[in-house]
Amino acid sequence: MSHTRKTERLTQFTDLGLAKPLLKALADEGYTQPTPIQAQAIPGVMAGKDLLGIAQTGTGKTAAFALPILHRLADDRRPAPRRSARVLVLAPTRELATQIGESFKAYGKHMGVSVAVIFGGVKHGPQMRALAGGVDVLVATPGRLLDHLSEKSMTLEGVEIFVLDEADQMLDMGFIVPIRRIVRYVPKARQNLFFSATMPKEIETLAGEILNPNPLKVSVTPQATTVERINQRVLFVEQQRKRALLAELFDDASFKRVIVFTRTKRGADRVARGLEQVGVDAAAIHGDKSQGQRERALAAFKAGEVRALVATDIAARGIDIDAVSHVVQFELPNVPEAYVHRIGRTARAGADGSAVAFCADDERGLLKDIEKVTRQRIPSFDRRNDRQLGAATAALPEPAGKAERPERGQGRPQGRPQGKAEGKSQPHRGGHAPKRNRSHAGGGGGQRAEGAPPRPAGGKPAFKGAGRNRNRSGGDRSSGASGVWSNR
Repeated sequence: MSHTRKTERLTQFTDLGLAKPLLKALADEGYTQPTPIQAQAIPGVMAGKDLLGIAQTGTGKTAAFALPILHRLADDRRPAPRRSARVLVLAPTRELATQIGESFKAYGKHMGVSVAVIFGGVKHGPQMRALAGGVDVLVATPGRLLDHLSEKSMTLEGVEIFVLDEADQMLDMGFIVPIRRIVRYVPKARQNLFFSATMPKEIETLAGEILNPNPLKVSVTPQATTVERINQRVLFVEQQRKRALLAELFDDASFKRVIVFTRTKRGADRVARGLEQVGVDAAAIHGDKSQGQRERALAAFKAGEVRALVATDIAARGIDIDAVSHVVQFELPNVPEAYVHRIGRTARAGADGSAVAFCADDERGLLKDIEKVTRQRIPSFDRRNDRQLGAATAALPEPAGKAERPERGQGRPQGRPQGKAEGKSQPHRGGHAPKRNRSHAGGGGGQRAEGAPPRPAGGKPAFKGAGRNRNRSGGDRSSGASGVWSNR
């Protein structure tokens, strides 16, 4: 497109016309060169245009909207309206909302902007107090935002810029109706930025409802295509032998920092326990975990204290970690587009990565759908009827756990329930001592999934995003149990 050709020459952040405080913040982070979506989107958003951005995870889209928004705020300094915000960003999960907020704070640290992040599963009081005086930027999950709007503890009448991030994940989680409700609270005269990794028909319809006519459209990759730098393969295997195959993969020392995907919350706990039993340090995150448990599991994974992070699709959507060596899909997703999001956890910030998917006989239809949507034939290897794998399965101890149930936003697993693992419970291959799993006790049961609709009354080569887990100036505080922080 002509816009792409015009931005090909814009190879440095200094070429984009950003305010000096923003350039200083980028220099502090050591970044000089924008990614393609940043180079294409930033000039148009700075000019006040609406934007439809189609970009896979790991392309730097957070900075693509955060930087020009902060530039516009710097250009038009005014107090934030009481109990409201000048900028509203909607994100599907707590983790993603927190990371977006951290990015705004890192880029705006020389500007004195106020940033607040709110999400569900925690008390309302601290959030209400943080919003009372008004904030420049509010990042929120849909359910908790609707809670505050219903209680009239805040208003969206002051919103000038509205950002909807990860729209396709919002669709998968059933948030389209809540989003339409939220949009009714926002002034019609506003700038809209709409981001999605894929563009199914329902999301295209939603974009048409939210965006003003003739928005700037930026697409850095074709719809639903997978990242080219990722080495992908499918392993055909019996359902009851998947645990042994996963343990075999971790015998390879190159599996240094691995995200393992399951369909269900209890399935994530069972897989993590099984890895610990064979000597692999593992942690699990899903919607039933408390915020503190999820933050500790992510921190341990980022610090290299655990090799494996076992996650459901919803919980993992906010994970932004550069050095993930492999993604393993213990179970294929019921939604084909989720395959793209899963493997996008690796090969980030210009690095290479590998993705392995297990496919049982009752998942063949899911694999066919994935290959149709991603327009590729994924290399496959058949490990069915493998004698070595059968013997390893017989030697595995059976992890205790309740029957599995799907994560919110995921369909029921296809096919009939599988039987128990083969053989008796014995030490695994060489007798690794079972290890206590330090991250699966307790689960915060009874809470809503993050962002769920409310209950009824009663230099570097490319810049992807701000560094995580750093102590920065400006009053950096963990959200902890309050579910809110602000940098004012």
